[in-house]
Order: sequence, then C-alpha cells, then structure tokens
Amino acid sequence: DAVAADAAYKTPAITKYLIENEMTPALPYTRPRTKEGFFRKHEYVYDEYYDCYICPSGEILNYSTTTKEGYREYKSSKHICANCPFLSQCTESKDHQKVVTRHIWQEYLEEADHLRHHKEVKTIYAKRKETIERVFADAKEKHGMRWTTLRGLKKLSMQAMLTFAAMNLKKMANWIWKGPEMA
Repeated sequence: DAVAADAAYKTPAITKYLIENEMTPALPYTRPRTKEGFFRKHEYVYDEYYDCYICPSGEILNYSTTTKEGYREYKSSKHICANCPFLSQCTESKDHQKVVTRHIWQEYLEEADHLRHHKEVKTIYAKRKETIERVFADAKEKHGMRWTTLRGLKKLSMQAMLTFAAMNLKKMANWIWKGPEMA
C-alpha cells in the first residue's frame, strides 16, 4: 500500500514506479542544493503548456535538449541575460546563460512532495524511524556494523547475513520467551 524511505530513495524512477503501481510514497522533504545567494529552482516557474521556464525577471528559458540521463535542459537567451540586473543571483556562467534542468518524470516527484503533507503519509513516515532505522541502529551499535575489518564483497555479504540472522534469532527468542508466572 505504501513505501516509506529516506531521501536517498527519492528519485524520479522510484517515485514513478511507486505511483504507477498504486503505492503511496512516504518520502521526506529535501532541501534545495543551491549555492547561497543564488535563485533556487522553485523561483523559476515551469509552464507546462508551453514547456518552458520563466525566470524571476520574467524572461523565458526555452527547451534545448534532453540528456541521456533523462533531464530536459531549458536555456536562457545569452544576449538578454548579459544585461539582466539579477545575473549575479542567477548564474556564474561565463557566457551569461542560465540552464535549468527538469527530469522527464519530475511530475512524479512533485506528486510525492504533495502527498508528504497528508496526515496518513505523515504517520507512515513516522513509523519508519521506529522500525527500519531501529534495525540499522542496533546493527551498528550492538553488532559491529559501523565498520569492518574484512575486504571483498563476498566476505562483507557473509558478515552482514550472519549479523542479520543473529538479530532475527534474537527477535524470535523475545517473541517466544515467556516471563516468570506469578504464583
């Protein structure tokens, strides 16, 4: 029904898969990764109808190309940006051209961001730290998974499998164990 994950799994491909398979993505807020003093991406308005971006000064960034990673590039006009009063807040490009990228599946990420504010999704995401994160915290703190002295994928896989098998056995023992009965 729903999938709770941390920010590393908040990708266009994963959110597309979840939404298309009718699963609710419970993903966190991710801060914009813009340099200090520059316009953030949300300050450039995307116009779906004309498939373009509008910059904070009102100029249009037209579609240019799609990269092999699936990002559509929208570029500004060099001669217009050269005289713009916001150029220093927009780009450090030597040719005075702003490039904004948008993934071909960006609308799925936007939908996941809208769902993040729903009450049901908030409760699902809150359970993530109680269940999933707890397992990894215990593995790191109590079972030596913070670092390893082993080398090689095969040896590390074996150590991880044995560690998680031991943790599962401890869980099963706790479920089965009955405390002393009162007389």
